[in-house]
Amino acid sequence: MIQFDEDKQNKKLSESRSREEEELAELVAKREGLEYVNLGMVPINMDALRIVPEKLAREGKMAAFNVVDKNLDLAVVAPKNDETERAVATLESKGYAVTQYVCSMEGLKNAWEKYKDLSFAEETKSGALEIANDEITELLAKVKTKEQIKKYIQDLLGQHKGYKTTRILEIIIAGAISTEASDIHIEPEEEYVTLRFRLDGVLNNVLTFDKQTYTLILSRVKLLSGLKLNVRHIAQDGRFSVKINDTDIEIRTSTLPGAYNESIVLRVLNPESISVPLEDLGINEKLLNVILKQISKPNGMILTTGPTGSGKTTTLYAFLKKIHLPGVKIITIEDPIEYHLPGIVQTQTDADSGYTFLSGLRSALRQDPDVIMIGEIRDGETAEIAINSALTGHLVFSTLHTNNATGAFPRLADLGINPKIFGSAINIVLAQRLVRKLCEHCKKESEIAGDDKVLIDKITASMQDKSSLPAVHKMWVSAGCEQCNNTGYKGRTGIYEGILIDSKIEEIVVNYPSDKEIKEASAHQGIIDMHQDGVIKVLLGITSLDEIKRVIDFEEYI
Repeated sequence: MIQFDEDKQNKKLSESRSREEEELAELVAKREGLEYVNLGMVPINMDALRIVPEKLAREGKMAAFNVVDKNLDLAVVAPKNDETERAVATLESKGYAVTQYVCSMEGLKNAWEKYKDLSFAEETKSGALEIANDEITELLAKVKTKEQIKKYIQDLLGQHKGYKTTRILEIIIAGAISTEASDIHIEPEEEYVTLRFRLDGVLNNVLTFDKQTYTLILSRVKLLSGLKLNVRHIAQDGRFSVKINDTDIEIRTSTLPGAYNESIVLRVLNPESISVPLEDLGINEKLLNVILKQISKPNGMILTTGPTGSGKTTTLYAFLKKIHLPGVKIITIEDPIEYHLPGIVQTQTDADSGYTFLSGLRSALRQDPDVIMIGEIRDGETAEIAINSALTGHLVFSTLHTNNATGAFPRLADLGINPKIFGSAINIVLAQRLVRKLCEHCKKESEIAGDDKVLIDKITASMQDKSSLPAVHKMWVSAGCEQCNNTGYKGRTGIYEGILIDSKIEEIVVNYPSDKEIKEASAHQGIIDMHQDGVIKVLLGITSLDEIKRVIDFEEYI
């Protein structure tokens, strides 16, 4: 006997009607030449909502759902409705640039329900997600571990849906800042979504949550970052700022289409984490003295190399702060400006408007600078102008993406630079990596034995200058405690190498030598390489051998 399930049938009927209503709204949008928005899937910006009073919104069959500065996104059912047109005219008379979207009546009712939540919302400054209310400010002081962040988010997941989306995003960002995470990764899987933080360069799982919450967070992130809500099949990049007390922290947003929806990465550019004095970067004393001498010269180029995320920009900022004097004109060309330096002219590239490192460098040279910092040399023209600037009385700082210091020379040659002028233009080439520091609360002393002993002995034996080696031959390993989120590591430091451009290097680079030949030609300088610097830091208990092996290849010593 077949039983009729009335509730189930009504639910199906309701879903069908809702789908038809959204499809009709989409058709109206196309007919009117406007964008369509599903207000049931988009988080409503409370600042935007309060711009249009509820009575006016209901009369005009509309709802404001996002605002950045004076740019207001307005969802309407019928764009040519008299009440709607009058309301839009009123908003425009108040200085708002109104962008209309077409929505369904059902979606509009969903938005109107949010008027009940206005008492929960904190007003923010236009264009910024402000983590500045008492609750979040207190949270920044309290939350130090992944488990605490997980608990706060799980607690919020059970609260009012209209209230939770912005709050969850605030908690995620506040948690990342308080734990000093460099990136936030939100990755949808088939059944759930994973939240991960990159702590000290390594991704750590925080928690998983439901896909409905993820959809709302994705829309909120897109709105904040100025991304297109209805574009899901291509990657998008944007940015927004977070203000904590008097500090502006920029968040760089990246969305990437995936198998189960778009993956979100938020890069946290905290100016406090990048403002590190030169002496605190972890540079070996001998190399540091060499660098100090080179950055005090009136001209020439200083290159620092390494992959993305190896701390090159932080090193360049440390150079600038060291040489910055009232009588020195410094101009930087960056992407993005990660830390604002008083008294220095900083300019940010914008590929969309055609302002590249090349055009920025050309413009900077017309400003009569003494020192130029170029965030990255990416092409032959930029490399050529940078080299010529170093030859004509400017001190130039820049970066290259190569694996080591010796790789800078063939890379520049590949970009079309004549190796014969390397000696005249370049002062020193550096390479660096970031390694995690062992947690001082839980690290454990360990005997050096077996393959580890063989490797360390080989590396220390290869050092020309052994004055940096500690007298005690022992090492430490990671353990894990609450202080370090059970990773065994807390904070990062750099490992470095450098090659001075002297007569021997100048003589060999014109013949397109291999990395090995360049390294042999620079051996007499007595500057330790990254392997040796890493081992010294292992023997000093700063980091572990496993961590050094994670970031650099030891194949040449095996």
